Amino acid sequence: MEVLPLVALVAGSAVVAGAARWTRVSAPLLLVAAGLMASYVPGVPSYALDPHIVLPLLLPPLLYTAAVDSSYLDLRANMRPVAMLSVGYVLFATVAVGYVAYLAVPGLTLPVALVLGAVIAPPDAVAATAIARKLGLPNRITTILQGESLVNDATAITAYKVALAAAVGVSAGWAGGIAEFLLASVGGVGVGLVLMVPIHHLRKRLREPLLQNTLSLLIPFVAYAAAERVHASGVLAVVVVALYLGHRNWQVDFATRLQEEAVWRMIAFILESVVFALIGLQLPVVLKGLGEYEGWHAATYALVVFVAVVVARFVWVFPATFLPRLSERIREREPDTNWKSPVIVGWAGMRGVVSLAIAFSVPISVPHRNLILFLTFTTVIGTLVVQGLTLPPLIRLLRLPQRDVQAETLAEAQAQSEASRAAEDRLAELLAEPENALAPPLAERLRTVMERRRNAVWERLGEVNAVTGESADDVYRRLAREMIASEREVFVTLRDQRRIDDEMLRSLLRRLDLEEAAAYREDVA
Repeated sequence: MEVLPLVALVAGSAVVAGAARWTRVSAPLLLVAAGLMASYVPGVPSYALDPHIVLPLLLPPLLYTAAVDSSYLDLRANMRPVAMLSVGYVLFATVAVGYVAYLAVPGLTLPVALVLGAVIAPPDAVAATAIARKLGLPNRITTILQGESLVNDATAITAYKVALAAAVGVSAGWAGGIAEFLLASVGGVGVGLVLMVPIHHLRKRLREPLLQNTLSLLIPFVAYAAAERVHASGVLAVVVVALYLGHRNWQVDFATRLQEEAVWRMIAFILESVVFALIGLQLPVVLKGLGEYEGWHAATYALVVFVAVVVARFVWVFPATFLPRLSERIREREPDTNWKSPVIVGWAGMRGVVSLAIAFSVPISVPHRNLILFLTFTTVIGTLVVQGLTLPPLIRLLRLPQRDVQAETLAEAQAQSEASRAAEDRLAELLAEPENALAPPLAERLRTVMERRRNAVWERLGEVNAVTGESADDVYRRLAREMIASEREVFVTLRDQRRIDDEMLRSLLRRLDLEEAAAYREDVA
């Protein structure tokens, strides 16, 4: 692809994703719609998805960012429902949707239909994370959806390879299929387990944030490539490494964490935006070569497959949720399960770019390849638009319990209070040692900073300002930023008057930036 179309794609995607923040429509839906409209604009180049780019170059960083931000402890606590969806449901959907397509489409052989089923079986990691983040779903549902979407790609890709082998006549039978699945899954986890400890050790040893961030950018690609090299699942290798590193991220230098968060947030924003825009832009590509399936026949088949995908998820989700609860131990471990949660999980099965990338990797020699592309595209668009648009009102209709912000703030305040007491005790021990002698004003400054940290969270639980509606903490941060802005203006004026040079200005501004970041915290997210 030429440079200008690529730049236009990235820039246009970023603009649309930025505009989505001002609307009630989630960014994935707006980006897909924009891509569909742009595909009809004369002069827009063809952006055909290349599986050799999407799978090894786009999928690893997207999975890595999602897994690093996931909670290992929450995923472990919800391992049963996550496994039931990421493995059991994907295999079930492969067979169920494939068989429906086999019955509905004349001339479609069962092995080719199973290829289609495997292609559109896995819900999309990026779509699930983006929708859950936008809607503020309960923590357990969000964890289950994220956990499913992190692992299910590995199951789907393996199922696709087995079905494809059968479609081209080189199948090794059920035994060969099971062996390949075990190699991919166990091998992928094994590669992740082998890599995660030395990578984390290296991250702790490196003291230069720039080198640390360079390593961070390479990690998902190294894990993916290493696993694929031994014919294991690169997806699982990336997820295992990312979960481990995210769980132990506190052991890395603070400067690295600050830079790393900013770098990965930017990368995730760009890649997610481009991925969803690319989905919409595939329309001209998938409409080519439908041949005998053009017209209302293709539309009918698309509708049948879409309905099969939606129904198959509910057929699996409800029994998988309630049948295991016949066990008393599972009922004790999952006491709050009701019918509303599986409704949301069942309706949240949006498909995405991974399905399209796998579909584009189907060899030209496979019969009905263009139909597979078309049905995959219509299913992806259908789930993103239909389910994505109706999920928010469905959640409001079901009146799911919202996150208790007051309780979360109270827990944060109590945690900060315990940490501050430990810091006070440690400061007293250090100041009692002769080598740590410190002037009283400086020692008092340390205590003041610590006290400020402890009080900041409690102040968010207090009364709000009657005029502005702000908490005391909000007012403090706003005034601090106004003071910093005044200092910044003075520094720039002094630079313009040639009383300080640009190098000194940058040093002074960086100091102010760090102070402003400390005052403003995470509210810019």
